Order: sequence, then C-alpha cells, then structure tokens
Amino acid sequence: MNSVSVNCTQAAPFPAKHLSSAGARSVAGQINGPSEGWSSFDYRRRVRRSGRFRVSNAATETRRSLASPSDGEIGFGKLSKSSAAMEQLDFERGVCVPFRKYTPETVRNKVLESNGAVASLISRGVEIVWTLGLYWSALMYDCFVGRDQEVVPKRARQLRNLLCDLGPSFIKAGQVLANRPDIIREDYMNELCILQDDVPPFPNQVAFDIIEEELGQPLEAVFSKISPQTIAAASLGQVYRATLRDTGEDVAIKVQRPEIEPIIYRDLFLFRNLASFLNGISLQKLGCNAELIVDEFGEKLLEELDYTLEARNIEDFLENFKDDPTVKIPDVYKQLSGPRVLVMEWIDGVRCTNPQAIREAGIDVNGFLTVGVSAALRQLLEFGLFHGDPHPGNVFAMRDGRIGYVDFGNVAVLSQQNKQILIDAVVHAVNEDYVEMANDFTRLGFLAPGTDVSPIVPALEAIWQNSLGKGLSDFNFRSVTGKFNELVYNYPIRIPERFSLVIRSLLTQEGICFTLQPDFKFLEVAYPYVAKRLLTDPNPALRERLIQVLFKDGVFQWKRLENLIVLAKENVSMMSSNPALQAKEMQGLRELQVSKKLDLTDTIKDGARLFIFDEGIRRKLILALTEDSKLHIEELVDVYRLVEDQIDIPTVAVEVARDFPSFVRDVMLSWSESVLTDR
Repeated sequence: MNSVSVNCTQAAPFPAKHLSSAGARSVAGQINGPSEGWSSFDYRRRVRRSGRFRVSNAATETRRSLASPSDGEIGFGKLSKSSAAMEQLDFERGVCVPFRKYTPETVRNKVLESNGAVASLISRGVEIVWTLGLYWSALMYDCFVGRDQEVVPKRARQLRNLLCDLGPSFIKAGQVLANRPDIIREDYMNELCILQDDVPPFPNQVAFDIIEEELGQPLEAVFSKISPQTIAAASLGQVYRATLRDTGEDVAIKVQRPEIEPIIYRDLFLFRNLASFLNGISLQKLGCNAELIVDEFGEKLLEELDYTLEARNIEDFLENFKDDPTVKIPDVYKQLSGPRVLVMEWIDGVRCTNPQAIREAGIDVNGFLTVGVSAALRQLLEFGLFHGDPHPGNVFAMRDGRIGYVDFGNVAVLSQQNKQILIDAVVHAVNEDYVEMANDFTRLGFLAPGTDVSPIVPALEAIWQNSLGKGLSDFNFRSVTGKFNELVYNYPIRIPERFSLVIRSLLTQEGICFTLQPDFKFLEVAYPYVAKRLLTDPNPALRERLIQVLFKDGVFQWKRLENLIVLAKENVSMMSSNPALQAKEMQGLRELQVSKKLDLTDTIKDGARLFIFDEGIRRKLILALTEDSKLHIEELVDVYRLVEDQIDIPTVAVEVARDFPSFVRDVMLSWSESVLTDR
C-alpha cells in the first residue's frame, strides 16, 4: 500500500460507521412502471467486504479534537512530491482520510505493472492527443476566420461526441466539466449536460456474464426474471430490473461496464501527465495546479468505480433519514452485491423526468417539492453528506408524497469546518459584509491563500444586490449562478469539486421545482428551514451565527428576530401538514411524527445563560431594551406574542429544574473568577 500523509484542520468529523449484519439490506433502485417481456433468472449469495476505512459525515457524527496545525500531520510514510495536491485537498476539506483508493502513486504503479503498459500508454496517448489536437485546430481556425461565436453550438456537439468516442473516462470528464464554469464556458456546459442521461449501453449478454462472474453462480439461481433491456445506462454502468426468486421482491441490478478499471487507471495516468504541462495556464486562470483538478476528478472517479462504496453511501443515507417519514432511501442487498454489481430495492415511484405522470398520479406537487427542498438542505447543512447527482432521473415522487433518491455513486462530503464557513457566508450575506464573503471563498478553497480579494468584493456585491433587487420571492439560484459563472471565468477562482457538486445539486433541484411548478418559490421553503435551524439547533457554532445575525454594528435587530420566528414557524407548519407525513400518521407510525410546534426550549435556556454570564451580550441587550432613552417593551411583547403558542411552559420548567444544579455551579464559578480577577 502506498504511503499517504494527511492534513487535518481543526476538528475533523469522523463517522460512526454503521455495522450491518450479513443479511442486512440497503441500496438504490430505479424507474417507475413495469417492464414488459421479462426473462427468467437467479444467483448465489456471497458477501464481499471492503477493507477500506472511509471517512464521511454520516448522521451520527463523532467529532474528535485533533492536534494543532503544527503537529496536525499524521504520517503514514513519506509524502512524495506528487501527493502535494492531495495534501492541499485534505487541508481545504478539513477531513482526514487515513486510506484512499486514489493517489498519483497508486495510479502510476497500477498502470506500469501491467503487461504491455508502455505500448498501451503510447497508443492511447497518441489517440488522445491526435483527437483533441484536431478539435483544437478546428477551434483555432474558427478564431482565425472570425466565426468562433456562430459555430459554438456545432463545436459543442462535436466535443460531446468526441468525448463519447474516447470512452468512459472522457464521458465522466465531460459530465464533470458540465458543472465547472471556472473551466468551460456556459454554452459548452449546457451541451455536455446531455452526457448525464444519454450514454449508449453495452450488450446484455456481457452484463449478465459480469453478474454471474461477480456472484459465482447462474442468474437463474437467484432471479426469477430480469428485464431484457437496460432501464438506464451511464458512463460507468447500467441498470436492469429483476425479481428475486426466493422472496418475489423487485430489485434493481447495477452492473459495471466490462474491463473498465484498467482503462480508467490508464487514462488517469495520462491525464495527470498531460496536466503537468498545463500548470502554468491553470495557475494563471484558476489559481491552482492543473494536477490538483485531475486529482479531484480521479479521487471521485475511483470511488464511483467501487460499488461496495456506493452500498456504504446508501447505508449512510438510510441512517441519516431513518427518522424522516418524508424521504425514501432504497435498501441494498449487500449479500448479493460486490465491487462490480449492486443489487438494490426497486423504487416504485414516478420519475421527475415525467411531470405529467406525477400530476396524473394525484401527488400533491407543492407538498412534494417542499419535502424535496427540506431534504436537500438537511443533506447540505445538517448531515454534510449529500447526493451529488440529483438529476430528474435519480429523483422519484412517491405516490404517498415522499421524495425518493437513487444512484448514490456520486456523493460529496462537507466537513464540520466547511459547513460552518458556508453558514458564515450566509450570515455575511444577510449582514451585507462582502469583504468577509470574499474571505469565505478563500477559506473554502475557491481562491488561493493570500489572494487579494479587493477586486472581487465589488463583483460579489453587484451579484448579490442584483439577485435580491426584485425581492426574495423572485430570487433563483440559476440567475445567481449565471452571474457567478462570469465572475469565476474572469477571476483566478477555482470551484472545488465538492462545491461544484453543491452548485449542481441546488441548480438541478431548483430546475425540478420549476418544471413541476413554474411559480414555485425555492427560497420560500429554504429560508424557513434555515431560520428554524438557527433558532433551534443547540450546536454552539450555530448559536454564534444566530448572535451575528441578530446584532448588526452592535445594535440588536428586533425585526430580524421577528422575521426568523415567523419563518421558522412557517417551516414547522409546512412540514407538519405535508401529505407524506399525514399518510404515515394514518398508518399509525406515531414515532415518526414531525413536531407541530417550534421547540425553543434549548434556545431559551442558552439565551438565559448567555445573558447572565456574557457581559458583552448582556450590555448589548440592555442597550437594545433602553435605546433612545426609552424602554422597548413593545418589541419584547411582539416577540412574546409570536412564540407564546409555541412554548410548552411545563416542559421548559422541567428542563430548567433539571439544569438548575449546573446553573448554580456556573454562577459560583463565574463569581469566584470575578473575585480572583479583582484581587
């Protein structure tokens, strides 16, 4: 195993990885509606275990305080020069990865150890350089004769077809470029988006042979029938529908393309060597080495290549949403799955590619979209583990109003540090502090450390002000992203791979909302969720951000507090009245009920503690109540009227009584400290 050195920044979150029994099931199915003319088939159970220790942000997150930056490097051997980019990625993410599938050394060793490696590399290298060279020459000719703008649609189509011809690595690269405005212009991005849904399948017999080889026995032994045609085809694999012989359950079988691993490794080796010649241009345009971009791409690609990791991703999502009755995550049959085959529960819903079918099924569209936005925000801001490819083919409207997800090969992880910086960025946007917003970009890895942010600040201000010019009800991410694309194209900004997935995820889900309901207001659902998190989440970091929102230039913002309470109550009302929740309640699943009140118990307790023990906050609140030489009782009464129907007095009293001993202890410690300080 190659040695890896890992940087851990601040408190990196380590997951409590769930252990599942051999018979545990969990994973993703696909598509709606029955397939016609199924064939008969079956399969031997064989459990495959991966020896990889993986770090992600699952639902149950155990935070470990790590060493200071000076001794925060955990050595697993010497760090080679080619691993410098990986070290930078770890530093930006704030997540420790003790063992990873991808390192430049691993790729090089894997390629060079194969027979005929040199000849294969030379042949493939010539093919790539020749094909891309001809395309580049055509672009240069267009510029020379002055027709570069008018032939853009034609050249974009040629690029898409060229990537398909060069194979799965290039198809995957095209899918990544479709979400990288820092690298490619928007009209090309739109054309490359087609690669996400329109990839030619490989022959059925080849797929069936792979299933039998991976699982060790004939298909007929496990499956009573299997669809004669693929349900979906992607760059790395394709999906069939089948029925288990033993139980009669419908499942989805995801099969990897044949002989794809050596092709991927070979292409990654060539990508990285070609990238070394582009470092100068990349540093000038993006503020980072081209090798770093290849490493981001390679790391994610090799993870998607191992279906045992996708099975674990699904288990993470199942754990995260286990108490959420509005979200459906499919089970995975781990005893029937392996590195190249994944057997999953079939999702019997309506794909979001078919809006008319959703309406005809009698599904409450507004309720469905509400749970979809809430689920997306929970993934991003609460779990830090989110679906990286929620295009309409991977999102289902269940007939009871729930939202269902499939295809968990492409997921992204945000560390606790990254989540906090994102929340900081929201707070800075609310407070219109654009200098700090620009600094947040540096902290998230969009800008190289030490970059002068002063030229970017006016552009950020213009983007935000223009986007909010018509009010929050008309705000949409696509308009903001369009302006942001121009910014990253004109400044040395690199969009880290995980955040390109965040942007794509938000844009895709907003697009689904607008397709199903053109007048849907994304922020009218998103803002109440964020408001509720700020008001009710006991996380100390979020408490700190709440204080930053409520105080501007040292002055308490009464109106902001009222707006937050109104929005948070709106979120509770929307979720508690959702059709998916009501369906669960009718089934008697009382333990899954969503609260119908805004639980402010912890917030009240924390606020009282802060007022008593934090002299600065106490002084600001007293000033807020006595501003302009008068008591602001009216504002206090208005706030109380907003929350009086949400506060359960007996519950608050019990909580206060329970915390009273620790409260007295803190008072005594505070008093002792003040006495000692005075002396």
